[in-house]
Amino acid sequence: METGDLNRDAYPDKLLVLDSVQTDSTAFGSEARRPLLVLTSNVQGQYTLAARNDNAAMCSGCGGMMGDPYQGLTIKNGYFSVEHYGGSAWRWTHIVTFKYNPADHHWYLHREGGDSFHAADPEKVETHVKTTRDFGRVRFEQYTGEEAGEK
Repeated sequence: METGDLNRDAYPDKLLVLDSVQTDSTAFGSEARRPLLVLTSNVQGQYTLAARNDNAAMCSGCGGMMGDPYQGLTIKNGYFSVEHYGGSAWRWTHIVTFKYNPADHHWYLHREGGDSFHAADPEKVETHVKTTRDFGRVRFEQYTGEEAGEK
């Protein structure tokens, strides 16, 4: 969970990534979806579910040999990002960022990308970034993870 001002109203909002409960403790990771909830607060400090997406946070089994790829959330000035890291011999990062639009009170995909490198040559990093020029206007709730041609 991360706290910050997601909608630029000066009240503390929250991002919350949910995970499934593992019934088999010997299972390696899970491919179950991880809902990401956007909770906004009001002057009384009450929280309301403003938006939900089940694709922005990768599943716990999606990181390859590196294990759970989910690294965390970042909130700054109406933007928020979901950060991932995973792989095996080839390592990768994946960061997806959403931006608040005060005109219609929704968050939109702003940027998606990351780095990749081979563990034997970590200095040779390939960076890939896509922006709204590449994928258009995608509302947070409609984000599938396929917009930038990855995942």
